[in-house]
Amino acid sequence: MDFVRLKELSEQYRSEKRGKDQLLPGLTILRRSAPSDLEASIYEPVICLILQGSKTTSIGDQTVDVGPGWALLVSHDLPVVSRITQASAREPYLAVILSLDLQVVHGLANQVSIAPSPGMSAKSLSASPAQSSWVEPLIRYLELMHHPLDAKILGPSFFREIHYRLMLAPIGTGLRNLLIADGHAARVAKAISQLRSAYRDTIKIPDLARVAGMSESSFHEHFKSVTGTTPLQYQKDLRLIEARILLTARNSTVAETAHAVGYESPTQFSRDYSRKFGLPPSRDGEIDRLSASAH
Repeated sequence: MDFVRLKELSEQYRSEKRGKDQLLPGLTILRRSAPSDLEASIYEPVICLILQGSKTTSIGDQTVDVGPGWALLVSHDLPVVSRITQASAREPYLAVILSLDLQVVHGLANQVSIAPSPGMSAKSLSASPAQSSWVEPLIRYLELMHHPLDAKILGPSFFREIHYRLMLAPIGTGLRNLLIADGHAARVAKAISQLRSAYRDTIKIPDLARVAGMSESSFHEHFKSVTGTTPLQYQKDLRLIEARILLTARNSTVAETAHAVGYESPTQFSRDYSRKFGLPPSRDGEIDRLSASAH
């Protein structure tokens, strides 16, 4: 695999993209010159290939550490906590991130017979060394940045090929499990969709289990297996991540923010927020705004 070429293309893409709309759909290049603090965010289905530096990512009891030449694949929407652990001005953290389109995944499954992995757990967060089978079409996809017409005509086919190769690769277990219509991964994905759309509301486990088409006990077991956390903790993480975004974006009070994300008690909100992020919401929002203004 030509990682040197991939690094060159990634740096070029960052330079070409400045001040422009997205050159290649779904593609992001992340570059950082120093280790980061813990960052909480919602990861939608994505493949992240680390070219330089390293990072750790976790949700619930699932934690993965990835370094150069390793990839991280997320198959479900996940509220994760991550941190760049190795980066410097001389050797910055550099990663290629490609958003995955689950409609493309299902479309491919309808055309070819891609079987799930027997006996493999349906975890939504996985990591493995990168394979040339999907890195090579990723390189070709990046090379299209210099040829707008080629990008328009050939880009969708390269994008589709990357999905196909990922589905066949060892790291693609989570994607393959989603193809089982009545499988645990697909059923949990339905519950996650419900949680994301109504995270401010009081959730009832029997209702979520019904959405997933499972008994309550089975739903708890498989939700934890897939996401690494419980439905209630998943909702709490969604609320807290959204709260941090609100605190950073505007001058909301702690009470206003708590109620905006579904908390009835600002005191409980502050306790949960401090436990997750290490600082009370009043202080954290202030620091984030100062940091943003400094840039």
